[in-house]
Amino acid sequence: MTGGWATFEEFAATCGPRLLRSAWRLTGDQYLAEDLLQTALARTWPKWSRIAVEQPEAYVRRTMVNIHVNWWRRSWRRELPHAKVPDPPAAPDRYSEVDGELELALLLRHLPKRQRAVVVLRYLEDLSVEETAAILACSTGTVKSQAFRALRTLRDRLPDHALAAHTAGR
Repeated sequence: MTGGWATFEEFAATCGPRLLRSAWRLTGDQYLAEDLLQTALARTWPKWSRIAVEQPEAYVRRTMVNIHVNWWRRSWRRELPHAKVPDPPAAPDRYSEVDGELELALLLRHLPKRQRAVVVLRYLEDLSVEETAAILACSTGTVKSQAFRALRTLRDRLPDHALAAHTAGR
């Protein structure tokens, strides 16, 4: 029997609650304290034959302090948890997107063919005025005037929020 404890297991069982309180005081968190104590005991267990004759409890406490300082120095320990976990972003409503696409398709059918082609190429396919003019074999002025007339017609028939969602960023 060395130092009052026959085995390392007996030492851990006897001194564990006191060491856990010390670990909790170092970390301020129950789970981190348990991890800290477990790590310290795992590091001291291979040295048990050497430290058992001295003051093993003081040795384990010093080991806990060293481990805690190393944890504190690591960059991932500088992250601070939030008291409240943020809500995940709401899933996009796929049905409203489809409904909006169908509504826009119905409105496009009421446009003259040239205006419909300009709207599709310019705003839905995101082509430039020059590219649209080249595809339609017309001038850039024609593309601009046809786009103006088509958008005016669509604005009159389509609610503001739906048109903004389809032409935003285009």
